[in-house]
Parts: sequence; C-alpha cells; structure tokens
Amino acid sequence: MATQTREATRLGTLSPAVAPAFVTGLGLGAFIDGIVLHQVLQWHHLVSAYTPTGDLAGLEHNTFWDGVFHLAAWGLVLGGLLWLWRRRAATPGLGLGGLVGTMLIGWGVFNVVDQLVFHLALGAHHIRMVDNYQLYDWGFTALGVGLAALGWRLGRFRPWPRRRTRS
Repeated sequence: MATQTREATRLGTLSPAVAPAFVTGLGLGAFIDGIVLHQVLQWHHLVSAYTPTGDLAGLEHNTFWDGVFHLAAWGLVLGGLLWLWRRRAATPGLGLGGLVGTMLIGWGVFNVVDQLVFHLALGAHHIRMVDNYQLYDWGFTALGVGLAALGWRLGRFRPWPRRRTRS
C-alpha cells in the first residue's frame, strides 16, 4: 500500500504538459533526422538497405518512403502541439526548461528507438551507408542518450519528490 502511494505521488508531481512535449520532441527528432540525414547529407533513406538508390527507380522508391516517414513525423509534431495547446494551462507549471528538456528527451528517445528498430531489428538502413556504418549508428545512439540526459538536466526532473527535512 505504501509503495502504491509513493508511486502515485511520484507520478503526480509531473506536469500534464510532459507527455505532449515528449511526443512533440519525438516528432521533431524524426524531422531533423529526415531533413539532415535523408535530404541534406543524403547519407541514407528510410529503406535504402532494401532498395539501393543507384538508379532512378530505386531513388523514387526510397523518396516515397522518406515522404511517408516525414508525414508520420509531421503527425507526431502536430499531434503533440495540439495536445500541448489543450494542456496550455499546465505549461507554466512545467516551465521553459521543463518544456525544452522534455522535447530533448523525446528527440533522444527517437534516436535510440531508430537505432533499435530500423538499424538493428529491421536492417532497413544505417546512418551512413558505408563499410564502418557501426561508428555512425552507435554515434547517433550516443547523441540520443546525450540529448535525453541534457533534457533531463534542463527539466530538472527528479525520480521522487524531495522530502522536507525537519529543523
């Protein structure tokens, strides 16, 4: 019983704006990945390990799936922002550091999930389609962990509420 109360208290200390800010961060992380790595640097496309981009048909196929990926990213950002707007009364309780921090956590989680799902489980692509791709993949994952840690620090999240000490 005491454990349930402690857990409810711990979770109850988070602002209702945390979840929508996290979802927005996931979507923004996906957008940054798609814009920088897929389009600007052209290091990979969403399914470039399945369909090589060496000819026009392959490039068209990859560009289509990149577009689907961008639509999903846009959906996350739009959904997160609308959800955040609906919870705007709770946003001041989160503060700017908490808002930015939670979005950075979402971005970092996107990087880690991208590594686990698309790079390792599905083998759909790697960050950079070169012989030593592991360096890029794990560097991308380390960046994600770093972003999440920075977000945690900015948001000053604590796993449990501080206990008041008696004087």
